[in-house]
Amino acid sequence: MSMSPVRYDRVTMAFHWATAIVVFVLLGTSFGWKYLPRDWHFKQYEGLHISMGILLAALVIGRILWRTLAGRKIRETGSPLTDLLSKLVHFALYLLLIAQIGLGFALRWVQGEEFTFFGLFSIPRLYSGSPGMEHQIEDLHSLVAWGVLIVVAGHAAAALFHYFVVRDRVLQRMLPGSR
Repeated sequence: MSMSPVRYDRVTMAFHWATAIVVFVLLGTSFGWKYLPRDWHFKQYEGLHISMGILLAALVIGRILWRTLAGRKIRETGSPLTDLLSKLVHFALYLLLIAQIGLGFALRWVQGEEFTFFGLFSIPRLYSGSPGMEHQIEDLHSLVAWGVLIVVAGHAAAALFHYFVVRDRVLQRMLPGSR
């Protein structure tokens, strides 16, 4: 019987931390909307948010492919209940991120505005829906963002709980350079 590794591989760690950074930038830019004047700087700010959303889509697709095809499998070390909760939280994060990305793309398509990735290339419109749908999609996009924030906060709290209270190596498995 082979022992599973105690740490994630570097690619998995890179995907994890890149996703975390992009999600925090997206959440930060979305909270900043109401504080910005609607001048030309707002379009640059909005462009940053959209570009980061496109980057998030690429990261999530990459993560899923890597996890499915090549990622290092980690043996769960907790109780059956905590192992199940861990799997459910990860599943919820993937589901919410996929929903958020889909809603972000749908919102932009319904708005009928071009969106680009840092000015390098444009994403074509696949759907030219009714502008009346914009508010419903925007509300769902916002609601899912809150869901992402809540699950991410729980995920981080659980990692810190493992580190400070349980004193196991769960957190270190995802930290680069830790032994």
